[in-house]
Order: sequence, then structure tokens, then C-alpha cells
Amino acid sequence: MPDTPPSETTLTGHELIHSYLKTLDASPGVYRMLDAQARVLYVGKARNLRARVSNYARMTGHTHRIARMITETASMMFLTTRTETEALLLEQNLIKQLKPRYNVLLRDDKSFPNILVTKTHDFPMVKKHRGAKREKGAYYGPFASAGAVNRTLAQLQRAFQLRNCSDSMFDSRTRPCLQYQIKRCTAPCVAYISKADYMAQVNDAERYLSGRSTEIQEKLATQMHEASDAMEFERAAALRDRIKALTQVQTSQGINPRTVSEADLIALYMEKGQACVQVFFIRAGQNWGNRDFYPRIMNDVSEAEVMEAFIGQFYDSKEPPKQLILSHAIENDDLMQEALSDKLGRKIEILMPQRGEKAELVNNALRNARESLARKMSEAATQAKLLKGLQDAFELPAPPQRIEVYDNSHIQGAHAVGAMIVSGPDGFMKNQYRKFNIKGEELTPGDDFGMMKEVLKRRFKRLLKEDEDRSKGLWPDLLLIDGGAGQVSAVREIMIDSGVQDVPMVGVAKGVDRDHGKEEFHRTGKRPMALRHNDPVLYFIQRLRDEAHRFAIGTHRAKRAKTVGATPLDEVPGVGASRKRALLTHFGSAKAVSRAHLADLRAVEGISAALAQKIYDYFHEKG
Repeated sequence: MPDTPPSETTLTGHELIHSYLKTLDASPGVYRMLDAQARVLYVGKARNLRARVSNYARMTGHTHRIARMITETASMMFLTTRTETEALLLEQNLIKQLKPRYNVLLRDDKSFPNILVTKTHDFPMVKKHRGAKREKGAYYGPFASAGAVNRTLAQLQRAFQLRNCSDSMFDSRTRPCLQYQIKRCTAPCVAYISKADYMAQVNDAERYLSGRSTEIQEKLATQMHEASDAMEFERAAALRDRIKALTQVQTSQGINPRTVSEADLIALYMEKGQACVQVFFIRAGQNWGNRDFYPRIMNDVSEAEVMEAFIGQFYDSKEPPKQLILSHAIENDDLMQEALSDKLGRKIEILMPQRGEKAELVNNALRNARESLARKMSEAATQAKLLKGLQDAFELPAPPQRIEVYDNSHIQGAHAVGAMIVSGPDGFMKNQYRKFNIKGEELTPGDDFGMMKEVLKRRFKRLLKEDEDRSKGLWPDLLLIDGGAGQVSAVREIMIDSGVQDVPMVGVAKGVDRDHGKEEFHRTGKRPMALRHNDPVLYFIQRLRDEAHRFAIGTHRAKRAKTVGATPLDEVPGVGASRKRALLTHFGSAKAVSRAHLADLRAVEGISAALAQKIYDYFHEKG
């Protein structure tokens, strides 16, 4: 709850903020400014809460943004901390959670993938990993994107020929797979390589990922010459291919700095109230890709404020490297350095180089940030025109800021899913996509009307629960439904039943010839309409529908694949992955397990007499 000022609670703005001063002391902490609806306007930190809040109580000397924020402030909340470092960390954490309107906000904060060399098997595998590092093994990263990891993994498999199959697949192999045939694996699953030789390849791969690539290439070159001298030309050719693969990895990485072993290069470029932050990941002396971010900012924020907010929010859930090399200084670099060092348990340096290789590297990142922002602004201008075109075409009150597009996917009613994609001024909003497992047991298989009605019913029920007053920006300005008059009528019924009648809705049908480009658009109470075949708005709608279709099909395939991999053994209490594997290996199929005698079940390694009885009873009671 907001803290109640000692004076009248009807005060706002400067007077309200001034009324808090007599209750504050010089402690460090975090403050929140709230509007009349108790929505958080701004989160800030302070070394001295009383001194910081007193600045807002002044009548003059504020930027336009801060002055407007003060005017809207109807209450404040305070939380003291032991140190200013704690206040900094808490501030960035609250900004990410609450998303205040007047703060700089990092909008895209996904986790980054790593390469994992597993340590739980006699023959370790190398694979892509994203998320919490719970699995035992050696992690290398982060990489900027899944594409960067996949490219590196492909080249590593050429160079070191490590397996990438799952443990269960490895254990069930009786002959080499295609990876062996195309020289991407040494087939340890069928003992074509000894454990010692395979581990030597694993160690070489780890040395390479740790930045010691030169010594590996020298070693391989020596082995290649020895094989050639011994007239083992096939082995020499294989070693040559491995050296070539390593060289290709290095070439694809672009810049590989000589004097920087572990750092993030962070460059900021701002123009016309927009910002781009470009981050290059340097690990083990190698460039592991770059990523651009577009934080939400106001017109009058400084570069130092944007950079500090980005660093605080970016590393709130990520492990920082040894060095952060910045294009612009931040206001509290010593404080940020201390906060990140305390969090990681080792020293973190924040640098802003003026000359030398580090300066060249960050200038390259800055150039990338400038070019990325120019492209983004051009795309945003095009997107704004398209949204205005949608407004004109469908007689909307304003250009839609949130468009929701729905589609279904199934095979004769099986594994049915609904999908929702979202688009807005910045393009597709993939963190807002949603999938719906169709639950209606009374639905006729393949009943698209019924599926769409279920999806929309669940969607609006949740909307009314989570954002009833429409203050969180979760409500659509336009619904696009895949279908014609029938689908529009069915969805309209759901909206009326839910008490929602002010959200515009358009059904997109293929038209009489079902040709791409001859779409008809259906709206409640209006005649079907079409757009010119070369209208950019038509292409835009087609892209939206195709994206919804792609997402629906992908979700359906994932659900179907999961079901295909399932067996009746998944439902037996006490049978986990390893015991399921042992049973399938012993009997060959789940059906054979269900028909097995009790004595045969007991004979399986890892299956106790009690568990064998459970399995036997489960299948025979059901049968």
C-alpha cells in the first residue's frame, strides 16, 4: 500500500511530495511514485532518500518529463535498504517487474543460449542449452542467438565429431546413424572409438571453446603430417577437414580481439526519442555474436541514464563477464561495478576506452547500433502507415496498437490447438503469443467453429480477470479471425456473452476461388469487402494470417510429437525415464510390457519385485 503523507491525502504534485519529507531520513533506499489509480509512474533509488525526494518537491529546475511525472503523482512508497548498492539492485528489479511509464525499460529480456558439454555419461554429448544451468556439465557462452550456437555446433561436430544424440537414443543404437556416415560423429554408441580417444576429442573441443584454438590446430596439423608421412592418406584427409572446420568457425566469428578475453561490448545510440543498445559477446577471446535491444525511453533522458538502466536490468537475471566495455559513461559506475561484483562474487570492471583495440571494438559496436536504429525507425514508419491503412480500411476509431490474430490446427480433430499471435507498432510481439490446448470433449472432431469459440471464450475470460479496467494494455484494438461470416458470427456470440462488444473484429476468408490475394473481409452487420490486389494493407493482413498459421501448425506439431513419443508406461506409478527405457529395451515395446508375465517383469534390471507387481496389476486391472 502507498505510504500516507502526514498531511491531507488529497494533495498531489509538489505539495504531496513535500509532505513526505518530515517522515524521511538520510537512509539509502528505493522510492515509487504512483498516480491517482495507484499505478506506478516511476521507480528510483537514492543514497539519501530525504535529499532525493526534496529535489522533486522543488517547483522549478525539472525537465519536461520529470515535471509531468510530478504533476501526476498522487502518492509515494518507500523502502529503505542497508546500502546504496542494495538500492540499485532493488530499483532495477522493481523496474522490470512493474514497468513504470517514466522509467527507461528494457523490453526484450530473453535468456541467451549456451553450449553444454555434458558430464553425466561415459561418452559426453555436446548440445545447445538455454535456461537455468541445472544439468551437470561444462557451459560455454552466452551466444547472441540460437543461430550463432547452431552454426558453432555444426562446425564443432565437423572438427571434433562429438555425438549430439540423447542418452536413450545412444543406448538403443545397434549400428551407426547418419551422423557417422557424413563424418559428424565417431559412433561411440557402437564402440567404433575407444572411450580414451573419444575423451581426447571432448577435451580438444573444450580447449577450443575456452579460447585455446591455436594449440589445437597446431596439434592437428602435426598429426596430419605424421599421417601423411606414414601414407595414411585417408586419416590425413580427415584431419585436414577438421582443421578446415576450425578455421571456418573462426572466420564466421568475424572480429576476434587480441587483447580482450572475456567481455561484453555495450554501445548506445539515441535519435529522435528512440534508442538502440548493441551488445557483442566476447568469450574465450572469440566473438560469440551480437544482439540489439530497443529500450523504451522518453525524449529527455540522458545517455548515461539509459546506459545505467540497461546494464542494471540486463544483468539482473544474467551473469556478467569480467569486463563491460561501454560506449558511454554511466552516472554511478563505481556503484554498478560494486553491485555486479558482489552479485557474481568476483571483480567486474566497467571500462570506457578512449584509444587502442578496446576503443576500436566499441566503436564498431556503436556503428552497428546506429545502423540498427536507422533500420528500426524505417520499419516503424512503414508499420505506422500500415496500421493507419488498417484504420481506414475497416473504419476503426484509431490505428490499432494491438492486433490479435487467431487460428486453429488439427488433423481430423486430433491434437487440436488454438493459436493467438499479436502485432503492434513495433511488429510481431512474440512474447505475447499464446497457445490453447482445445479441451472441449463435446466438440465434434474437426469442428473449427467450436474450437474458435472455445479459444475466444477462454481468452476473454482471462482478459476480464487480469485487466478488467483495461489499464495494462492487454486488450486488443482489432481481432482478425481466420474464416468468413460463420466464424465472425460465432465469435460475436462469445463476445456478447462475455460482455465485450466494443472490440472490432474482422474475419479473413480466402474468397470464392480460395486464391491468395482474393481475400474477402467479413464484419458484423456489413457486407463482405475486398482490398485491391496490390494494396500494401492486404499484404500486411496476409503476413499476419500466415504468421498465425505458422505458429498454430508449429504448436500442433509439437503437441503431436509429444503424444507420439508417449507410451502407456508413462501412466504407471513409479516408472520414470530410466525404468521405462529398461523395460522397452528388455521387451521391445510397451505392448509387450503390458502382456509380460510377473516373473519376466522381475527379471528386468532395476525393476524390483514390488514395482513389477505394480506394473503387472496396472495393465491387468485395466484390461
